[in-house]
Amino acid sequence: MAWKISYIFLCMNVIPLLADAASRACSAQSDAKYSQTGEWNGEFFPGIPKIKYEGPFTRNKFAYKWYNAEEVIFGKKMKDWLRFSVAFWHTFRGTGVDPFGAPTKFWPWEDGTNSIAMAKRRMRANFEFINKLGVDRWCFHDRDIAPEGKTLQETNSNLDEVVKLAKTLQGNNIRPLWGTAQLFMHPRYMHGAATSSELGVYVYAAAQVKKAMEVTHYLGGENYVFWGGREGYQTLLNTDMEFELDHMAKFLQAAAAYKRKIGFNGTLLIEPKPQEPTKHQYDWDAATTTNFLRKYGLIGDFKLNIECNHATLSGHSCHHDVETARINGLLGNIDANSGDAQTGWDTDQFLTDTREATMIMLSVIKNGGLAPGGLNFDAKLRRESTDVEDLFIAHIVGMDTLARGLRSAAKLIEDGSLAKLIHKRYSSFYNELGALIEAGKADFEMLEKKAMEWSEPTVASAKQELAEMIFNSVL
Repeated sequence: MAWKISYIFLCMNVIPLLADAASRACSAQSDAKYSQTGEWNGEFFPGIPKIKYEGPFTRNKFAYKWYNAEEVIFGKKMKDWLRFSVAFWHTFRGTGVDPFGAPTKFWPWEDGTNSIAMAKRRMRANFEFINKLGVDRWCFHDRDIAPEGKTLQETNSNLDEVVKLAKTLQGNNIRPLWGTAQLFMHPRYMHGAATSSELGVYVYAAAQVKKAMEVTHYLGGENYVFWGGREGYQTLLNTDMEFELDHMAKFLQAAAAYKRKIGFNGTLLIEPKPQEPTKHQYDWDAATTTNFLRKYGLIGDFKLNIECNHATLSGHSCHHDVETARINGLLGNIDANSGDAQTGWDTDQFLTDTREATMIMLSVIKNGGLAPGGLNFDAKLRRESTDVEDLFIAHIVGMDTLARGLRSAAKLIEDGSLAKLIHKRYSSFYNELGALIEAGKADFEMLEKKAMEWSEPTVASAKQELAEMIFNSVL
């Protein structure tokens, strides 16, 4: 979600440039695309067909090589294992801006404004994109899909108007994988939202989450996400950490209570991230967030949304945080993206590493799937990728990578060699004493007696290289 910092730069410094460039980009195509009333005519993505599966040997850039939605793996269709989702913010609000440069992307349908009319046009583009891509889920922040007004009442009215259109465009087959409130961009959230030192901000954030949860529910959303980009600190010298953590817990408890009150059956998800924009976020990684949920009695109400690039920023692999969430019964959703090993920030790239995808999908299969969660592409085009078709190509390669990972993980499980290696590694515990240890019935006196009897233990090889050989054989 590193785009958020860049977007602030855009709003504060380059809006005039964006408006001028967007105007020039649109005027070049206005005769073909705009009616006399200023509305968009025809398709947003002309010349791009509905994406279909053609197999691994196709040279068609607008076709899936590995993702075959209806193919059954371990008794479940591939589309049900993967449950792909398009992220509205990166796909339709990403401009290519970064802290060192102005926007590079000016989509033909943009008019340089953040009006209600423009919001509705983006929404129509969103659903054409989703339908051509062949997925049936999308994700959004409230402020990405509708402009903020001068008052909270006006802002809510704007959101209602755009959401009403989204409901119509969704039809019966498309729904949000999740919705969320954008509690990080506006200056009011400079000290955080639930952890702000200002009572008025805490109150405003609660009202914003209430509304965002209501519209997510209205749209048939399956989950609701909390990403605390500013729920943390820059220095402990001026921070009461206990005060802020207690307030964050109270905020989440109130959210869970409201979810039940309105009859929203979706899962509440927390998305860990170590830092950026704050120096230290309170939901640092999967383990830290799990402990927070346990401490405040929130385990039954919340699960985790693991974002791969966030995991690597915290010093872990994506597989590590996914597996940590899984073994704690908290794996709810995955934001499928990746970072760059040579950079130290959240680059939100599309996941294209088949090896990493295979390890992630091993955990997903062990978890029995992700439903009602899924795999959301919280990923953006590179700054230098500026063609409309690049939006499709990026999603196709991301979907194919995860589909290939699913196939490889299934092969690994069917082969059984890796499972046998792991079983053999821990086989010294598969006896009477091991069973007593597992049952918590082996005290130190008993274990000391055995140590005296057995003398120096033998230690077997871990066979890491063999494990890697087996793993590589299915890629």
